[in-house]
Amino acid sequence: MQFKLTTTMSITVKPILKPANPNFSSGPCAKRPGYDVANLDIATLGRSHRSSIGKAALGRACSDTANLLGLPEGYRVGVVPASDTGAVEMIMWSVLGERPVDVCAWESFGSGWLTDVVKQLKLSQVSTHVADYGLLPDMTKTNPDHDIVFTWNGTTSGVKVPNADWISDDRKGLTICDATSAVFAMQLPWEKLDVVTYSWQKVLGGEGAHGMLILSPRAVQRLESYTPNWPMPKIFRMTKNGKLIEGIFRGETINTPSMLCVADYLDALDWVSSIGGLDSAIAKSEANLEVIKSFVAQRSWIHFLAQKVDQISNTSVCLTLDLEPEQVKKIVKLLDAEAVAFDIGAYRDAPAGLRIWCGATVEKPDVEALMPWLDWAYGQVTE
Repeated sequence: MQFKLTTTMSITVKPILKPANPNFSSGPCAKRPGYDVANLDIATLGRSHRSSIGKAALGRACSDTANLLGLPEGYRVGVVPASDTGAVEMIMWSVLGERPVDVCAWESFGSGWLTDVVKQLKLSQVSTHVADYGLLPDMTKTNPDHDIVFTWNGTTSGVKVPNADWISDDRKGLTICDATSAVFAMQLPWEKLDVVTYSWQKVLGGEGAHGMLILSPRAVQRLESYTPNWPMPKIFRMTKNGKLIEGIFRGETINTPSMLCVADYLDALDWVSSIGGLDSAIAKSEANLEVIKSFVAQRSWIHFLAQKVDQISNTSVCLTLDLEPEQVKKIVKLLDAEAVAFDIGAYRDAPAGLRIWCGATVEKPDVEALMPWLDWAYGQVTE
C-alpha cells in the first residue's frame, strides 16, 4: 500500500477499511493468524504435569524452542514461573554477586532490573549505563570482566540493541539479556549471550504467567560454582548439591504450570515452523515495521521515539506526535471506539505517544489498514 499524502495534509473523511485484527497490544500480543482455541491439543488437561504426557509436552516446549531458535550445542532451555520477570529475577538472584555488575537501562524494564540489583540485592559493586527514552547508553563502556544485565529490545521505548559487537568474546563475566520482545522477531547472537529470558505472550502471542530461561554452558558453570550469601526462594533454586537440576530444562518444572498455556505455546511454535521457521517470523515483523516507516517518512507530525534508525524496534514500535498528551489520549480512545486499534497508548512511564505491536503474529495488511486511521484520528483532534 502506498501513502501519497504530503506532510501537511490529513484525512478528515473516515476510512472504510479496518484491520481484520485490531489487536496491536504490546503484551499480551495478538494471537497467530488463523488461531482457534478449539484446535489446541488438550490431551494434557486434567493430567499431572509430572505424568509422562505432561512431561512430554513440557519437554517439547524446551526442545522445539531450542531447535527453532538454532541454539548452540550445550545451551539449555527451561520453562520457569512468573513470565519474563520471573526468569530475569531467578537468574539475577542466583548468579549475581560473584563479581561486579554493569546494568544498562534505557526504559522501564531495564530500570526495574537496576532497582533490583541496587535496592533489593544491595550489591555494592555496580556500574550503571543509563539513557533517556529514545536512546541507548554507550554499551561499549561496559566491562567484560563484570556481569552485564541488559534488555535487547526496550519494549516500552521502541529502542533495540542493533548488534552485539560491544560484547567481548573473551569476557570473564556473564551477559544476562532480557529479550522478551526480541526472541522470534530479531536475530540474536547466541554465542555472545550467556542468559536469555523471554515470555510466551510477546512475539508468539502466547499466554501469560510462564517464562523461558535459556542458559549457556558458562551460565551453568556459574550456577554450579557460586552460591549467593542470601536466602533463595524455592522457585529460584536451580541447583542441588552443587549441580544444575537438569530436569528443569527437560520439562520438569519447579512448580505446577498451566498445561492449557503449554498447549497454546506449542501451537505457536508449530505455527512458526509452518511459515518457514525463525527467518520467516523475523521477516514478517520487519515487513510490518516498513509499513510504519513509510507512513512516518511522509508526515511531519509523527516520529519514532527511537532517535537512531538502526535502533528502531520492529516489534514494539513507539511513536511520538506533535500533540499535547491529552490529544494523544483522544486519538487512542478514538481508534479504540472504532474497533480499529486496541491498546496502543504509550507505556505509562514513557513519553506520550503510540505503541503499535508489529511482531510476527500481526499481519502486514492489518498494519497497512491502520495507517489511514492514524491520519483520520490526527485530523479529528487537530481540527
